[in-house]
Amino acid sequence: MSVLEFAADFATIVSRSTLAPDRPLRWTVIANPQAGGFTMKFRWKRHRDTLRAHAEAALRKTARTAGAEPSRTAREMDGGNGSLGGYGLVPTAKPKHAGEIVRALLEEVASETPSGGPTPLHLMVTAGGDGTSLEAITALYEAPPALRSRFVVLRLPLGTGNDGADARELSDALDLIAEPSRIVYGRAVTLTTSTPGKGPFVAFNILSVGLDAYVTHMTNLMKGKMPGDSYKLWVDIASLFYDRIYDVQTMSVRSYDERGAALAAFSDKLLLLAFGASGHRTYGSNKPILPTDANVCAVSQMPLLRKLALKPRLISGEHENLKEVRLFDAGKVEISYDRPILAQMDGESVRLEPSDFPISIALSAPAIPSLRPV
Repeated sequence: MSVLEFAADFATIVSRSTLAPDRPLRWTVIANPQAGGFTMKFRWKRHRDTLRAHAEAALRKTARTAGAEPSRTAREMDGGNGSLGGYGLVPTAKPKHAGEIVRALLEEVASETPSGGPTPLHLMVTAGGDGTSLEAITALYEAPPALRSRFVVLRLPLGTGNDGADARELSDALDLIAEPSRIVYGRAVTLTTSTPGKGPFVAFNILSVGLDAYVTHMTNLMKGKMPGDSYKLWVDIASLFYDRIYDVQTMSVRSYDERGAALAAFSDKLLLLAFGASGHRTYGSNKPILPTDANVCAVSQMPLLRKLALKPRLISGEHENLKEVRLFDAGKVEISYDRPILAQMDGESVRLEPSDFPISIALSAPAIPSLRPV
């Protein structure tokens, strides 16, 4: 019932949206009904109240001149009796389903016949956690730029972590379509290996290697099997045992600006290196690993007691001036390493072998059209 309530209220909000008022608006909501924002009762009650308030406010607005309606893809793919699709929502039913929905939506948009009037703008909404968002946005990222330019993306914070969402609070995310906003193009972060056919891998928030990727990997393995905040538990475990499981040795890092000019080079035993699409980003349920304008953070290996002493500062984002931490800007880093290590891309992990190195982690050109306040 919660997903249907969500779909109905969201349809009311978007149908009166101020977004691109002179263009026809088509919307598609890709929702994960198993996401915490739907299944956790206290969260859903708060979200439901927020949605209802925004829907009631929308009804007091003048209808859009150019009109708005659900996409054909949403109406055809809801997988039920059509009630969700009629509100523009498609629930995900299996792994990788979000990507399938987006690829069908791309086919719909590519087949649109020019009518002589304004080109429709397609609002693609993800309503779930970071995994749903990553699948959907990756499929859009792989589309030709001309096709991507006919979309705008809105990532709602309806998961448990929501680090990749366009706002931490649902009310702020809904304001991006209820109030005047602007379209900006966000970057992706790509990881390219030296092994043909392995990668490239892509993230839209943070891509990293090392201890934090191990935490992500173990959290995913134990998802649904352990109560409480398993990410926090694995942070605690990794602080104690990571360097006994993964032999932390010297890593060589070279950084470059976006034009390819060399910036700096260093070699160090690193616990982790996190590379963000920009600075001021979080991961692991709002852990501010990039607390400044810098988009790269490298943390050096340290004795156990020092790790335990500094862990609260790293988790709270108060690590800018620690001697073990490097924060810097880069358009690309190249890493050489001769040990196995894990990488993570917005919460999805992959094991890198010595033969995969050197690897390159780099910013893409601006690619994902998203909404920001005016």
